[in-house]
Amino acid sequence: MIVWINGAFGAGKSTLAAGLHTALSQSVLADPEDIGALLRQSMAGHYQQLRDYQDYPAWRRLTVYLITELHQLAGGPVIVPMTVLNQAYARDMFTPLSRLGTAFHHLVLHADPGPLTARINTSLEYPGDGPRSEAVRSHRRRRTPDYEHAATAWLHTVAHVIDTSTLTPGQTLQAALAHIFHTST
Repeated sequence: MIVWINGAFGAGKSTLAAGLHTALSQSVLADPEDIGALLRQSMAGHYQQLRDYQDYPAWRRLTVYLITELHQLAGGPVIVPMTVLNQAYARDMFTPLSRLGTAFHHLVLHADPGPLTARINTSLEYPGDGPRSEAVRSHRRRRTPDYEHAATAWLHTVAHVIDTSTLTPGQTLQAALAHIFHTST
């Protein structure tokens, strides 16, 4: 099984991924941001360097390859917390992943603007490092309109949406598990 956790920046993808990793036996976590960091580092200063690593077709191919290989290697669920707001990019990855002969779950964590802003404003990604945490919060704030546009344009129609606006992390985990087990049987 592959569980792709999509959604707004700051909606709780990493928290849900950690909960699913604990709850699902033999699961592994795949972080496509690691591939992005590698591409960003490798292309630094190159004339074909792109600002957003998701714009590299190689990122999408390597992400699919990593998840496919992890699924074969681990033999258990692969959990992927990653925001993908470009529909064509999502299709580039989700189509081959959904053809692997295993259940493919695309979850979207949604939070209404008020609760999402409150979460972003109080998040501490790097405890003890205020400037670094604020940089993450700023990025999340800048990307919120991108999520809102994708949510209404296409994202909420192609995934199972979990509205986390009033849910605790534990309730979000239970909602995700209920969906996974209901659709996998």
